[in-house]
Amino acid sequence: MRIVLARDGTVTYEPGFLDAEAADRVYAALAEEAAWKQESIVMFGRRVPLPRLTAWHGEPEAVYGYSGLRNVPQPWTPQLSALRERLADRLGVRFNSVLLNWYRGGGDAMGWHADDEPELGREPSIASLSLGATRTFELEHRTDRERIAVPLEHGSLLVMAGQTQHRWRHRVPKQRRVEGGRINLTFRTVPG
Repeated sequence: MRIVLARDGTVTYEPGFLDAEAADRVYAALAEEAAWKQESIVMFGRRVPLPRLTAWHGEPEAVYGYSGLRNVPQPWTPQLSALRERLADRLGVRFNSVLLNWYRGGGDAMGWHADDEPELGREPSIASLSLGATRTFELEHRTDRERIAVPLEHGSLLVMAGQTQHRWRHRVPKQRRVEGGRINLTFRTVPG
């Protein structure tokens, strides 16, 4: 595991958290068993679809809101439960929910944001597991605008902790030359 960020928060990156064969199996299983949906949000007075598919799974009390959406969790799938246990062993954190984003190609993206909703707490730990096509993950400091880019590889794990969500923003920009899909899982703890 290497340190990506150690100022105003902590971000670590571990390529190969899952080997390629295991990552392939998990990707295929989640494509089938997760409760995928196409959400939409209101921007500039118009309702627009999010440029990716999403799913929210977790404990029944882990209701989570962002961008005007209220996410009531679907039950843990076998794959998601197994990943949660592996992360608990590796990180010593027992997450109670996971947000899945399925970027169907390079045109699907996530704009600048921070996971700083009050229900996540003051210093949330978020474990981000990437499956599928390599996509660039960017961090930007809120004050001095320093930027850090990390290519998130198939089977990799990125962990954001401490003040990261309050001092930095992050995104997954469009990358037209990327072919193939990417499923990203962000495990988190939402108090019930």
